[in-house]
Amino acid sequence: MLGRTLRIVLYLALTIASVVMLAPLVWLVAACLKRPEELFSHLFFPPPARLSVQNFHDLFTQIPFLRFLMNSFFVTSVAVMVQLFFASLGGFALAKYQFAGKRPVMVLMLATMMIPGQVMLAPLYELIYRIGFMDSYLGLIVPGCVSVFGMFLFRQSMLQIPDDLLEAGRIDGCSEFGLYWHVALPVSRPMIGAFCLISFMGTWNSFLWPQIVLHTRERFTLPIALTQTVGLYSQQYGVLMAGTVLSILPVVILFLILQKEFISGLTAGAVKG
Repeated sequence: MLGRTLRIVLYLALTIASVVMLAPLVWLVAACLKRPEELFSHLFFPPPARLSVQNFHDLFTQIPFLRFLMNSFFVTSVAVMVQLFFASLGGFALAKYQFAGKRPVMVLMLATMMIPGQVMLAPLYELIYRIGFMDSYLGLIVPGCVSVFGMFLFRQSMLQIPDDLLEAGRIDGCSEFGLYWHVALPVSRPMIGAFCLISFMGTWNSFLWPQIVLHTRERFTLPIALTQTVGLYSQQYGVLMAGTVLSILPVVILFLILQKEFISGLTAGAVKG
C-alpha cells in the first residue's frame, strides 16, 4: 500500500513538472496563431474563430526566411561533420594509442574546458580578423572544428573496443586510419548519433559568435535574423514567435531520427551480454 502511494505521488510530481516545463512551449505555439494585435489579449489560445496564420505569412513575406534557414543548415551541417571527424579521430588516438606526454596533453585539454567561452571572444575575434575570416562562414566553422568534449566522449566509447580486434585488423593488413574508419567508427555508432545531436543543437542555436562575425545580412543565420524582427522602432513579436517555432522543428526532427542511437549511446555498457 505504501509503495502504491509513493508511485502515485511520484507520478503526480512528474506530471506537474511536465506541465510547468511545457507551458512556455504551448504559449509559444499559441502566440503564433494569434492576430498581431491580439498577441497579449489571451493567456494561451484565443477562441477558435480568432485563430490566424498571419504571423507565418508575415514571416515569409517580410524577411527572406528560407534564405536564413538555408544559411543555418549549411553552417550547422558542415560544422557537425567537421567536429564529428576530428572528435572521433582524436578520441580514437586517446583511447588506443600510447605516446609520450599523453597524460599532460589530456590534462591540458581538460583545462581548456574550464575556460568560459566569453573569455576567449576577444583573442578569437582578433585571430579571425587577422586571417581574413570576418563576415564569412569560415569564421563560424573554423573556431569550432575541434571539440574537446567530443574527443573525451569518443574516448570513453572507444575504450570498450577490444585491442585484439585492432590487432586482428593490423594482421590482415589494415592501415591505422583503416582501423579508425572501418572498425572504431562502426562500433561507436550510438555515440556518433548522440554527439551529432548535441553538436547540431549547439551550432544551430549559436547566437553570440555569429552576431560578432557576420555583418552582411544575406549571410545571417536564423538566430540572428529572427532578432531583427524586434527592434527599437518595430516590434513584430508574433513574427518572432512564428520563426522560433519553425526553427525548433529541425532539432525535433533530428532527435526523432537519432533517438535510437542517442538512447543507445546513453545506455551503452549498462547491460552485459
